[in-house]
Amino acid sequence: MLALELVVVLGLAILLTRVAAARFRIAPPILLLAAGILLGFVPSLRSVHLPPELMLLLFLPVLLYWESLTTSLREIRANLRGIVLLSTVLVIATAASVAVVAHGLGMQWGPAWVLGAAVAPTDATAVSVVARLLPRRQVTVLRAESLVNDGTALVIYGLAVGVTVGEEQLGAAHVSWLFLLAYAGGILVGAVVGWLAAQVRSRQSDPLTGQVTMVLIPFTAFLLAEAIEASGVLAVVVSGLIMSQAAPRVVRAEMRIQAQAFWTVTTFLLNAALFVLVGLELQSAVRSLNSADLVRALVLVAVVTAMVIAVRLVFLFTVPSLVRLLDRRPQQEQRHADHRPRLVSALSGFRGAVSLAAALAVPQQLASGAPFPDRDMIVFVTGGVIVLTLCQGLILPGIVRWARLPADTAVEAERHLAETRAAEEALEALPRLSAELGTDPDVVDRMRLELDKRIEVLQAHREGTTDHPAVRHDEHYTALYLALTAHMRETVVRLRDERQIDDTVLRQVQTALDLEDIRLSPAPPSE
Repeated sequence: MLALELVVVLGLAILLTRVAAARFRIAPPILLLAAGILLGFVPSLRSVHLPPELMLLLFLPVLLYWESLTTSLREIRANLRGIVLLSTVLVIATAASVAVVAHGLGMQWGPAWVLGAAVAPTDATAVSVVARLLPRRQVTVLRAESLVNDGTALVIYGLAVGVTVGEEQLGAAHVSWLFLLAYAGGILVGAVVGWLAAQVRSRQSDPLTGQVTMVLIPFTAFLLAEAIEASGVLAVVVSGLIMSQAAPRVVRAEMRIQAQAFWTVTTFLLNAALFVLVGLELQSAVRSLNSADLVRALVLVAVVTAMVIAVRLVFLFTVPSLVRLLDRRPQQEQRHADHRPRLVSALSGFRGAVSLAAALAVPQQLASGAPFPDRDMIVFVTGGVIVLTLCQGLILPGIVRWARLPADTAVEAERHLAETRAAEEALEALPRLSAELGTDPDVVDRMRLELDKRIEVLQAHREGTTDHPAVRHDEHYTALYLALTAHMRETVVRLRDERQIDDTVLRQVQTALDLEDIRLSPAPPSE
């Protein structure tokens, strides 16, 4: 029964924290963590633990794949050098700095490096805390950094654990080979899986088999990469980026609609459940420490968190200036940002479930059979760092307002360009296509009139003319059509209640009406 109780409790926690986050304008991950900590006081839930292999092999591929599918490859290319530096140099610097601090506070070098590697990577899903607060370019860099830096951190982590346990040997050549294998192997596997997936999906017409294929892609990429000891994280990210470019050409419309709904709900539930489980694990880690160790652990949490934030601040305020000194190209100067946006980025380095999964995956024993040094301390400190970095989300809205970041109108402008150009080129293609299809002239004239009105409305919106006759006509048409579809929906429900039509017919008609509603309703704001 515990599994069923856990499902219900997790569902209620996610639902209530979602409502509370919207009501009190608090970042959802913070409330989810708090909910998990509070649930840890329930005796029957104290035995619930998050298996690290479940996180690394089930949750992580799904979350990373969806993040890579929905990010901007164009922005990644434009900011590639900065993303690579953040994902490699910053991760190594953070892990090393944390290891030095932890060793100075009494932790052996091996466990200190394990702790440093666990807290070094930022979390891709936690970036959603600030997604709506920042310009697109800044959000893309944060997301891309979070997608890639897990690979670097996990190489350091694996090496640190192996050396501590007694299964690995340090050496410059060996370490270099591990990094090369992780990056090159992960990218190669991801590229192969992404290309094969695009070929398969281009030949699929059944929406259900298409969704099954989409679910298999991240797990296949992760599995194959891990089989050759490469980075499964990078393999998933690369395959996702390839599919993000191929899907608009090879995936049919109904598949895209299904995928958007399925993956949005799935990743939301997985991500929310993870943060609740992180809170549970944090309380479990507290119970495993005695009072003396708890005081030491709290000191470590404060010092390590401060070091993580400080290293990120120093990096973001020094490395870009150094890059500009070495690269004098005009486009490099155009990317220059003053101290305000840099401070916002520095405070957006949230840690998340990947860090906790790494801490929980630390083995219980060394090769000699002795207990792994400071294992409970590593779990507790990692959980504490996650909590404190996420708490930055409480002050970040104020920092963003202070930074006075410029309004990001690029997405709206590009969307207007896309819609206008698509309508104009459709109007140009109308004679050719109607001739090829043998369309009745009356239908062609009606379609031409609709396209003309569409272009006129788009041009009026671009000019900001809200009282334009075409805009008023479009608004009145939309409002009336939505009212009519609502009335039609009530009619078919009444017919079902009167037993004149079957539930199957109701669902078919209702689906068609729902699609009309979605088509005419305003699009949600982009992240």
